[in-house]
Amino acid sequence: MSGILLLGKEGQVGWELQKGLGAFGEVVATSHHELDLKDEDQLRSAVQQLEPDIIINAAAYTNVDKAETERDLAEAVNARAPKILAEEAARLKCLLIHLSTDYVFDGQHSGAYTEDDAPNPISYYGQTKLAGEKAVQAVDGAFWIFRTSWVYSRRRTSFLTHVLEWSRSQATVRVVDDQYGSPTWCRSLAEGIAAAAGLAASHDHTWASARSGVYHVACSGSASRLEMAQRILALDPSADQQIATRLIAAKSDEFPSPAARPRNSALDCRKFERTFSVQLPDWEAALADAMGDLVPDP
Repeated sequence: MSGILLLGKEGQVGWELQKGLGAFGEVVATSHHELDLKDEDQLRSAVQQLEPDIIINAAAYTNVDKAETERDLAEAVNARAPKILAEEAARLKCLLIHLSTDYVFDGQHSGAYTEDDAPNPISYYGQTKLAGEKAVQAVDGAFWIFRTSWVYSRRRTSFLTHVLEWSRSQATVRVVDDQYGSPTWCRSLAEGIAAAAGLAASHDHTWASARSGVYHVACSGSASRLEMAQRILALDPSADQQIATRLIAAKSDEFPSPAARPRNSALDCRKFERTFSVQLPDWEAALADAMGDLVPDP
């Protein structure tokens, strides 16, 4: 059995990961309240004391708009902390699994992005996440960088919860139809990450190190924000609470924000699927499961 250090246990993905990692080893899960990623000494000390076999960094500064002004904080959490974790992981000869984002791309690509496509972030959040990736890659250790796309949850604020709130408070809901991505349920993502971590736990360090690299991990297929919103409302188990009678297509320019968003950030995940023999479900199937999970227990 392996020892696993999970950072970001209160986030969308970290919350789900806690439930799936126990089968592969003893899990120590931390939140930002318990382990401050901005504190280099505290972060190094925690890793050195625990001496895990696998570190999973599911923690991040994710407020895309606030990152434009809270630059020092975003850089500390998204860029400097991954570097520290990579250095400590290399010293211990343990595997670092680091979660990254589709926002490292500029959105100008016509199809789904592969790992060979050049990143070009258009927001400071995306810049810090790319800096974190580069910092991890610069360290001579075993690392798996998992980029994902459009992660949503019913437990935490996400696009899914926003759409449901809008549908219950507005007769007409405007949703952009010029942003495309790979909608990914946090539980599906966590299950995929846990499956890969389980393979690492069952092999030696050399096996994990030989597979070091960047991987795209998301539910398959792609959709616009409008298409995703339409499916959310169609699958809403409490549709009788909706007062929205119309979903209207809008353009991103109609909703100015401090940070730019990529117009297309769909991800091609075939490299991850080939390497680990793990495939996440189609985005619509995962959304149906997520919406079914909204039904309260009897």
